[in-house]
Amino acid sequence: MRRSDIATIPNAVTLLRLCLLPWYVLLMSDGQVVAAAFMLGSLGATDWVDGYLARRLNQVSELGKVLDPVVDRLVFFIGVTTALYYSGIPLWFGVAILVREGFVALLMLGATLLGMQRFGVTNLGKWATFLLLGAVPWVLIGSEGGVWRIFWFLGWVLAVPGLTLSYVTAVQYVPMVRAHMGRSEYRKES
Repeated sequence: MRRSDIATIPNAVTLLRLCLLPWYVLLMSDGQVVAAAFMLGSLGATDWVDGYLARRLNQVSELGKVLDPVVDRLVFFIGVTTALYYSGIPLWFGVAILVREGFVALLMLGATLLGMQRFGVTNLGKWATFLLLGAVPWVLIGSEGGVWRIFWFLGWVLAVPGLTLSYVTAVQYVPMVRAHMGRSEYRKES
């Protein structure tokens, strides 16, 4: 891997998002729920920035193709787990998100190890992620009550379709994985 494939602006944005994730956890541990929720919301809202910059600046790299989804999943797992730990979101909601994300992560990891050719996220999958990355921080802010309570309701407006779409896409990924098995881009032709 060349240095120019590693030291790119999109990869720097992805690493910045990763480095800011502990700040979210620290804010939650300090009881600064509203600030933490805004931090988590910012980390979720900037999910698209690295991919956009990679395409726009012609800096798509193999490292970025791996690093970006890993950081996205870490934002999801750590964000939701931390919110659950500090009782910022309902248990059933957080567990439903984590079960789906864990299923898809294990499905993709296992299939990749068995020779699956990588394929892109579906548009429905992108929408589900977008909705949930908005819903979790809003529900978290709303858990503070008072003037923040409106965010609770807004969060659920995003959460219900987001959670539904996330499970629909999880089911849709199974036949897609099956169709891409044995077509590994790394397999040598005989």
